[in-house]
Amino acid sequence: MAVKDYIRGRFFPHIWCPGCGHGIVLNGLARAVEKTGLNKNDIVMVSGIGCSSRIAGYMDFHTLNTIHGRALAFAIGVKTSRPELTLLVPMGDGDALSIGGNHFIHACRRNIDMTAIVMNNRVYGMTGGQYSPLSGYGTLATTAPYTNIDQAFDVVSMATAAGATFVARATAYHVHELPDILEEAIRHPGFSVVEVMTPCPTYFGRKNKEGSAVDMMERLKDMTTPVGSKAKQENPALIERGIFVKKNLPEYCAEYQRIVEQAKKTGS
Repeated sequence: MAVKDYIRGRFFPHIWCPGCGHGIVLNGLARAVEKTGLNKNDIVMVSGIGCSSRIAGYMDFHTLNTIHGRALAFAIGVKTSRPELTLLVPMGDGDALSIGGNHFIHACRRNIDMTAIVMNNRVYGMTGGQYSPLSGYGTLATTAPYTNIDQAFDVVSMATAAGATFVARATAYHVHELPDILEEAIRHPGFSVVEVMTPCPTYFGRKNKEGSAVDMMERLKDMTTPVGSKAKQENPALIERGIFVKKNLPEYCAEYQRIVEQAKKTGS
């Protein structure tokens, strides 16, 4: 199947603001799925609420649009009942780590086979530009007119500490790296987390005077560096991108089935 076969073209043009990076994530995800060779009828995409969650409407898979912060909970229900399906869960930074934070950490520790894509634009873009758990100290938002005093979560550190067996970070600027990282995440037999740093020029950029959409894209290039690069040693402020964790541990659905078979044998 080609990339176009995974897209619901009849719904275009999309509703995202000019300069938003979510369309790039959509493109990267479609290309990643194409690389895996998966049949679209074997894929289920589950989303919550937010700008990022609209991505599910443009992908021609089985899709389930759920309530805010509960995408992973619904996805776990689908996966445990139909473990043969491939689950993709796109979320925003608030959807994943604010109201959905508890579901996120427990999905990581359970190691259930699915891919969580956390689109980090550092703001609640759909509902008016409120600050999110990833906005960071000192940033401005409609709910932080005198600057935000909350420290930001580090998605990679949190997912790693919670036990995710595949953890990666990409950006909307690095369009050639993104599909490769997403493909590897989808192929990984366990819980995969991919943070994608993506610009929101409408709310975060405008409020924090980060310039045009092009300026924000350039900033993603300048503020990041590959994992383990010499540049990181020379400038610790740079944010690393790439694959941080890739390990094999027992997968939840397989272990659950093992328990079921054991119970059948003992008759208890």
